[in-house]
Amino acid sequence: MAHTQLLNERSLQLLKTLVERYISDGQPVGSRVLSKGSELKLSPATIRNVMADLEDMGLVHSPHTSAGRIPTVSGYRMFVDTLLTYKPLESKDLSRLHEGLSAKEDNGDMIGTASRLLAELTQMAGIVTLPKREQVYLRHIEFLPLSNTRVLVIFVTNEQEVHNKIIRTDKKFSAAELQQSANFINSTYAGRSLQAVREAVLKELKEDQQRMNQGMVDAIKIAQLALEPNGKKEDYVLAGETNLMGFSELSNRDYLKKLFEAFSQKQSVLHLLDQCMKAEGVQIFIGEESGYQAFEQCSLVTSSYSVSDEVVGVLGVIGPTRMAYEKIIPFVDITAKLLGAALNPKTASPSS
Repeated sequence: MAHTQLLNERSLQLLKTLVERYISDGQPVGSRVLSKGSELKLSPATIRNVMADLEDMGLVHSPHTSAGRIPTVSGYRMFVDTLLTYKPLESKDLSRLHEGLSAKEDNGDMIGTASRLLAELTQMAGIVTLPKREQVYLRHIEFLPLSNTRVLVIFVTNEQEVHNKIIRTDKKFSAAELQQSANFINSTYAGRSLQAVREAVLKELKEDQQRMNQGMVDAIKIAQLALEPNGKKEDYVLAGETNLMGFSELSNRDYLKKLFEAFSQKQSVLHLLDQCMKAEGVQIFIGEESGYQAFEQCSLVTSSYSVSDEVVGVLGVIGPTRMAYEKIIPFVDITAKLLGAALNPKTASPSS
């Protein structure tokens, strides 16, 4: 980092002390506190000069008229990237994770347990995405008329997995019309993933109805009903979001409303987590680095988890920017490894 080269050992030590003290106390840090807290034998006047330099570089700032200073996002970033001293997990927390993330549970329950443990043991919000399933490809589809407007859908995916579901159409179709629809869908979409078929069908309905005859329009509408996912798709499990209300810097009502709306709508959270899926190791978004206004006063510490050496999901902790990174980062890292091991039958073992 460019700033690191411009700072001498003394400045880095004072920045480290300031960030640690602010994380611990939540109060702006003055030069007198720094002179006592750092191992350097410096006068308050010298410390004030160094603080002025750090402020000029955008690493700290003075809130309101306070004589003390607090870290900026850039200050936190330098601290996390170059000055952090990690703390090992306490044995009781490690035992709790081992106990909770054993391979005894159903996989869905284990995701919920991981999210709950992250929230409980950090007193922040814990988040875990559901493992991404392998791609499901459409091989063949059939429609059989039932009573009134009910239609039985039989479709084959991947090699030979057969699925059945009943749909209701907006008008009654004859067996011949349904056969014609199935023929159209099989010839047009077979061999493509269900996700790609759904997207293509929606696009067709929006854009190209003018050029299609009624039979094609009907076929695409039936395909949309037949292939839409059952129920509401759950993308991630979130626990402990109410913990965030306990942090004074997040307790502004308007800000909390914005944050909870982001959790509810999911889109921005999922976009951030998808970015973490593509990167190895622990990823950290501090404040405005996320690119979303709802998270500008929060940090998100995440790590991907793997099953059979393939990254299938992400877990993490959401909390204020003033979080104990030296504890949270190793905590997230170990939880991701334990969850991956527990979900992977080849590596999971009771003694892990």
